[in-house]
Amino acid sequence: MKKPRLHIETFVERTFGENALVISTSNGDQPPGAWVVDPSFPPQPDAVLDHLRRHDMRLERIIITHGHGDHIAGIDRIAEACPDAVLHIAAEDRHMLTDAQANLSAPFGVSLTIRTPAGGTLEPGATLTLGRTEWQVLDTSGHSPGGRSLYCAQAGVVVVGDALFAGSIGRTDFPGSDHRRLIDNIRRNLLTLPPETVVYSGHGPTTTIGNERKFNPFLSE
Repeated sequence: MKKPRLHIETFVERTFGENALVISTSNGDQPPGAWVVDPSFPPQPDAVLDHLRRHDMRLERIIITHGHGDHIAGIDRIAEACPDAVLHIAAEDRHMLTDAQANLSAPFGVSLTIRTPAGGTLEPGATLTLGRTEWQVLDTSGHSPGGRSLYCAQAGVVVVGDALFAGSIGRTDFPGSDHRRLIDNIRRNLLTLPPETVVYSGHGPTTTIGNERKFNPFLSE
């Protein structure tokens, strides 16, 4: 089966090293559809918007893998420039958009809140479409109560936020975190994916499911 024409561009935020993604696909439609995943602090959102403009992309969704401050800080900037884009976040993390304590920005002296309302949720087992690609919503909660990943079998890609990193996993010492839940969800919903699946994490480099099965010390029995 021929893989769809999918492109993922990563934009790294300077302070926390957070990865925002622009996922786009072209099926001959003009302009091509796109998602922005986890926009963070300035100047990252402006770099994302510049990329969308230069490639004449039509932003359809803003996808939030979880509600921590470094993954939501750029939502309003993106939404103001692209008002037709729908914001998606899990119901369990939705309150973090407007609660600086819950999104962990207040302890860092930022007190970040988001004005843009969420227009869509991310229910485990649901499917989102981008062009001709289909993305399954996976439950990878544990780092946060509503952590989600998105898996595209056609492209062999999974976007995991802070659930899984190259050689590591998300922190579970935050309010609302649950270490056992995160480990169980990673094993059940991520490590069962094909080994060649490319993993896009919220921080750090890409990896593969096969590499994390073999070498991730946090996932050994």
